[in-house]
Amino acid sequence: MTAWNEHVTAALLGTERRDPPALPGAPATGDRPGRLLDQAAVLAVRRRAGRVPAVEAPVPVALAPVEDVPVVPGPAAARLRRILGGEQIRVLPEWLDAAAGRGLRVPAQSLPDLLERGRGDRVLRPSIARAAGRRGVWLALQNTDWAYLVGSGDDPGGGPEVWETGTRNRRVAYLTMLRGTDPGKARELLRETWATEPAPDRAAFLATFAHGLSLDDEEFLESALEDRGKDVRQYASDLLARMPGSAYGERMAARARACLTAEQRVARGRRQTWVRVEPPEAHGDDLARDGVPFHPSGSFAPRGGGAPVGTRAAWLREILARTPLSTWTELFALPPMEIVCLPIGVAGGSGGSSPQDDRESDGRDVHIGWARAALGQHDAEWARALLKGGVMVDEPEALADLLSVLPEAERDAAAADLIRWVEGQPDMLRVLERVPGPWTGALASAVVATLAAATERHTRRDEHLITQLCRLADQRLDPAAASRLELLEPAVPRAVTELIATLRFRDEMLKELNQ
Repeated sequence: MTAWNEHVTAALLGTERRDPPALPGAPATGDRPGRLLDQAAVLAVRRRAGRVPAVEAPVPVALAPVEDVPVVPGPAAARLRRILGGEQIRVLPEWLDAAAGRGLRVPAQSLPDLLERGRGDRVLRPSIARAAGRRGVWLALQNTDWAYLVGSGDDPGGGPEVWETGTRNRRVAYLTMLRGTDPGKARELLRETWATEPAPDRAAFLATFAHGLSLDDEEFLESALEDRGKDVRQYASDLLARMPGSAYGERMAARARACLTAEQRVARGRRQTWVRVEPPEAHGDDLARDGVPFHPSGSFAPRGGGAPVGTRAAWLREILARTPLSTWTELFALPPMEIVCLPIGVAGGSGGSSPQDDRESDGRDVHIGWARAALGQHDAEWARALLKGGVMVDEPEALADLLSVLPEAERDAAAADLIRWVEGQPDMLRVLERVPGPWTGALASAVVATLAAATERHTRRDEHLITQLCRLADQRLDPAAASRLELLEPAVPRAVTELIATLRFRDEMLKELNQ
């Protein structure tokens, strides 16, 4: 009887809220438990007689699509389950990206846990989209909590109708895909709906023009400089600044040539070319239209109590950042490496050997403007010159940003040199934050050497450096560096021990994906 009572109790859960509907042929009764059992008896008799109850047919669920990408090997799948269970969870993005990079996908059994984790971690979503496979998208369609996966990445998950009916994210994905294959068609599609799009959507759509950008886009982008949306205007000016041969670039070059001129001076008995600096005197509507704000960004604020950046100096930096770098090779008739090493003097000054009291401008402003231009125009020659010229040693973070412009084969050595320049300074951690992984070769050696020296000194200041550096290195440092770290003295800080364990875990993880 105990088992029967349990079944009855389970069957009756919730029946106290409302009477169940009566079935034709079922006896009427005021006893709700009895009525439920009577109806169950009627259904049983009908089923035995071969009559199917008249109920509304459920909406059929489409079958999961067949995968055309192989699943990861068994050991890798087992490690993914361990990671999703909380073991070394910080390496999950690397596992997903490494699997996708090898043309592999997540096992179906792990998709629910993975999609649920992506629900609360937006940063993880692009990696999930790359490795989830077709069944990941299919599963996301069954659960609104996982709908972020639908239309993520470069695949909008549909055809041209996505542009008419899709969400903003799906439309951005569709436009991005189209900019890669037919930029003109993408531009015309956007032109048709531009006037009716909300400002945030216009900004998001305009950002896709970074793909396939050409002079054919110039007219559209010039009109966007008049847009009422601030972000739209900013995107338009940034894109035009990257466009070789644009009228925007010519306007900026004219302003820049009024600020920087070549001047011949005699120093120590010989004539030498100087860069004469005259920051802009005023800020007009034409400058504002081209994306130079009257009150420059807070990125120009001083650090560590340094001299404040004057408004005119900030305008100068903005103008130089938006000026084609070819302007300077034509003006000075020198290669970038020689140009960045030219002495700089402020107009009316005594040679530019010391900062001006009002900080209206000095050589730092010129070099920062050039560095931002090299980053925006992705000019490796200028980035290399600024990194090796030794003229921006007081701006290590700006130099670290330039590493991404260099060819991949040069980055590690250049980053290692930069780390050696700032070793022992508070800037070192901020520099390394800007250097993406993997840290290999010379850079890995420089990081290991820094950890070794800090471990040997082990002062209170070193304790903070070790902890923060290990936290950065556990996901970026080449796993092969674990053997070198193990050679340190046995009494290493706990952070180093945990770093070694993480590197070993990542090393095994990557080997499993290669099986």
